[in-house]
Amino acid sequence: MVRSEAADVDGYLAGVPEDRREVLVRLRRMCRAELTGFDEVMAYGMPAYQRDGVTEIAFASQQRYLSFYLLRGDVREAFAERLAGQDAGKGCLRFRQPSRVDFDLVRDLLRATAAGPGTVC
Repeated sequence: MVRSEAADVDGYLAGVPEDRREVLVRLRRMCRAELTGFDEVMAYGMPAYQRDGVTEIAFASQQRYLSFYLLRGDVREAFAERLAGQDAGKGCLRFRQPSRVDFDLVRDLLRATAAGPGTVC
């Protein structure tokens, strides 16, 4: 995993490759709009969104893909059918091309996460 030394999300975004920045800025806007009551922080070298000090969502520019971290098992289970066709790990969606980010799916995942607290992995 590529970890940034940026002190804040603005610094993080300024340091990512230009061809990825627009998509990451859009992800950030979505997170800020949908995750009301969450704090935006830098955690593990990437932008993260915490509720009551617990990281539930994060994203990052990795060497070969963009990552969207969905750390809530209950939300992953609720969306199992839609996530089945995605390049995904236990708590991460990987988008190998910035143009392939499924913003509709991401928005739905953010809304489900914001709807109430749950257990993170």
